[in-house]
Amino acid sequence: MTHYQWRAMNADDLSHVMEIAALVHAGYDEAREVFAERLALFPQGCRIAAHTTPASTEEVIGYAFMHPTRHGQPPALNRLLLELEERADCLHLHDVALLPQARGSGLGRALVEEICQLGRAIGVQRATLVAVHDSGDYWRNAGFESDDRAHLQGAEAISSYGIGARYMSRTLR
Repeated sequence: MTHYQWRAMNADDLSHVMEIAALVHAGYDEAREVFAERLALFPQGCRIAAHTTPASTEEVIGYAFMHPTRHGQPPALNRLLLELEERADCLHLHDVALLPQARGSGLGRALVEEICQLGRAIGVQRATLVAVHDSGDYWRNAGFESDDRAHLQGAEAISSYGIGARYMSRTLR
């Protein structure tokens, strides 16, 4: 069985990010600059899913971008942050994409644990995300719940993710 793991992202990984995003998130296009900015602003929240092949080369099969923000105020799709929120009270999972061969690999569970660890490390009590592609059930099973707070404060941002997008959050333990 192939063992995949999350590792820190670096600027050279952005070409992999763009390729995977085009395959996994068709219709949810984000500019390379958006990903590059998040990597520059909060590198500890940018992760790559990969494994080393028998030929000792690395195969990248996914990525994740997280950053601090305010509860109920998710960033719109394909928008620069410009700076991190000084009064952040949650860790936002902005984007995660895994290629089909990653299914069943345990990377999703490992990412949820990384979200919890990073959130605690930066001193926040909550993690948030916008569920797309009918992924709400997956995130609910990972401890996230639908959260109406964004519909009051960030409705415009939520609408940028399209019909069926759902803002969700979970308390970090």
